[in-house]
Amino acid sequence: MILIVVKFPIKPEHADDWPQISREFTEATRAEPGNKWFEWSRSVEDPNTYVVVEAFDDDGAEAHVTSDHFARMQQEFPQYLTATPQIVSRQVDGDGWERMGELQVD
Repeated sequence: MILIVVKFPIKPEHADDWPQISREFTEATRAEPGNKWFEWSRSVEDPNTYVVVEAFDDDGAEAHVTSDHFARMQQEFPQYLTATPQIVSRQVDGDGWERMGELQVD
């Protein structure tokens, strides 16, 4: 599985609208055959930063970055950002979310 985490620094005047601005890209990515999940969160420390956690089947990420919606995102998103997003992208063992061993809720 390929696990990707990306931090997007949004211009303050667009931060509240980011879920709507990114909606088309989000929905298209979630509909990709190799996509496992694509989830946005907003930083509690910096409300102008959004983080996306996404995962793909081992062979799904290439189709993602070569898709039409990815190309549109590359053209459209920079106008809303204060800097280049930061990314962590890794091949990891497993096929999805697992229960946390260090904290259990019964």
